[in-house]
Amino acid sequence: MKQITHAIITPLRKTIAWIVSHAMVSEAGEGVISAAIAVLIMAFLGVVMWLAFKTMLGHTMTTVSNVVSKIGQ
Repeated sequence: MKQITHAIITPLRKTIAWIVSHAMVSEAGEGVISAAIAVLIMAFLGVVMWLAFKTMLGHTMTTVSNVVSKIGQ
């Protein structure tokens, strides 16, 4: 009975040790991936802000041009 138990537990311990050691290694790139995602989000927000600014500036220039042309009449 002890031999059967030993035959089952020894490979199980090795398997658990292997999983734990590789799980620690697999988390090594988590910071890099998170930083890359943050950079992509910031780039997307920058593009959206630029488009909003460009649109708002276009409307402002049109409004100012209309007002200035009415002043000159």
